[in-house]
Amino acid sequence: MTIQFTQPQETAAKALIKLSLEEDLNQIGDLTCQALINESDQAEIQIVARQAGILAGAPIASLVFSELDSPVHCSHHLSDGDTLQPGSIIATYSGPLNSILIGERTILNFMTHLSGIASLTAKYVEAIQGTNATILDTRKTLPGWRVLEKYAVTAGGGTNHRMGLYDGVLIKDNHLAAWASRYSEPSIAAAIRHARESAPDGKNIEVEVDRLDQLADALQATPEIVLLDNMPPELLRQAIQIRNQQSPSTLLEASGGITLESIRSIADTGVERISIGAITHSAVSLDLGFDWKRRT
Repeated sequence: MTIQFTQPQETAAKALIKLSLEEDLNQIGDLTCQALINESDQAEIQIVARQAGILAGAPIASLVFSELDSPVHCSHHLSDGDTLQPGSIIATYSGPLNSILIGERTILNFMTHLSGIASLTAKYVEAIQGTNATILDTRKTLPGWRVLEKYAVTAGGGTNHRMGLYDGVLIKDNHLAAWASRYSEPSIAAAIRHARESAPDGKNIEVEVDRLDQLADALQATPEIVLLDNMPPELLRQAIQIRNQQSPSTLLEASGGITLESIRSIADTGVERISIGAITHSAVSLDLGFDWKRRT
């Protein structure tokens, strides 16, 4: 599955690239290149995969060289979402050697991180093949990196949950605790109805529960989604039965402590959604490298 950078991803990447290069250069520059590399030196490099995975972040190099105002020519051989094997050549860059060396670490930092997220996401997606479940991400992302990390999730075949607090209602336990403190006989269903009256039209209402009696309460208000927090498979099956009886249109989302070892048993219960914070906050960078030869 090949995907493309859109304007939001490019805007987010440019802002982070600017910060990354400022960290490296600090208005002084690359002292090593200044000492050893002639401005006229040219080079050709290839970005090569050192291990199997899924590519994400291929457009980053062009944006880095653009920020450096360098005439490096970029030729892409693979696109985001493509499968990588050890030795896969991702792209070839040719131009001033000093620009290539200055941009190397920034490019690899972005691409290895994003490809790691895409690769881990793909493993979860593969693990639930043949079930009704969809893999979703969460807001457990690095500050400033959310747009790009969620992009990498889609490169791995996953689906984005809400981008932030602004584009969906998710009533969690602390919201319910605050709501309950205002009423002598609090009801989750009442909180859902109140949220629906207050939220903009067309926004989904999702509520988090961790007990079956809370689920039954919530379903009285027909929320679009109920998040079932840290429920084992046997409870998830019971939750599906309750949902089918009370509010068949409500989607059920499993979340909390889900691993590659446990996800299949969770997906087999019949839940429609599985959200996993680990695909962004715990993904290990995919090993990519610069292979280059100097040209004069």
